[in-house]
Amino acid sequence: MNLMLPDTGLLFWMTIIFAIVFFILAKFGFPVITGMVEKRNKRIEDALSAARKAEDALAHLRQEQERIMDETRAEQARLLQEAASERESMMAKSRDEARIEAASIIAEARQRIQEEKESALRDVRREVAMMSVSIAEKIVRKDLATEKGQMELIDRLVSEIKEPNTPDVMN
Repeated sequence: MNLMLPDTGLLFWMTIIFAIVFFILAKFGFPVITGMVEKRNKRIEDALSAARKAEDALAHLRQEQERIMDETRAEQARLLQEAASERESMMAKSRDEARIEAASIIAEARQRIQEEKESALRDVRREVAMMSVSIAEKIVRKDLATEKGQMELIDRLVSEIKEPNTPDVMN
C-alpha cells in the first residue's frame, strides 16, 4: 500500500462524500455565506454612502461656516466703522459745544469786564468830581475870604458875561 496513491474505492467514496458535502453546502451553506457577504457588502456600501453624505454635509458646513465668518467679519468691520464715525461725530459735537460754551464764557467775561470798567470809571469820575468840588470850595473860600477877593471875582464874572466866548469861568 502506497501512501501517496489512494485506493480507487477510497477515491470513489471520497468523491461521493465530496459531492454530497458540496451539494449540501451549495444548497444550504453557500447561499447563507453569499447572503452574509452580500449583506456585508451592502452594509459597507451604505456606510460608504453615509460617509460620503457626511463628508458632503461637512463640506457644506465648512462652506456655511466660512460664509458666516465672512459675514461676521463684514459686520464687525461695519460696526467698528460706525463706532469710529459715531466717536468722531461725538468728538466734533463736543468740540463745537466747547467752542460755543467758551465763546459764551468769554462774552460774559467781556460784559462783566465792561460793566466793571464802567463802574470803576463812574467811581473815578465821582471821586474826581468830589475832589474838584472840594478844591473849588477851598479856592473860592480862600479867594472870597477878603473883600478885595470878592470884588475881583465879581468883576471877572461881569467881564466874562460881557464876553460870551470865554470857555472857563474860573481862570
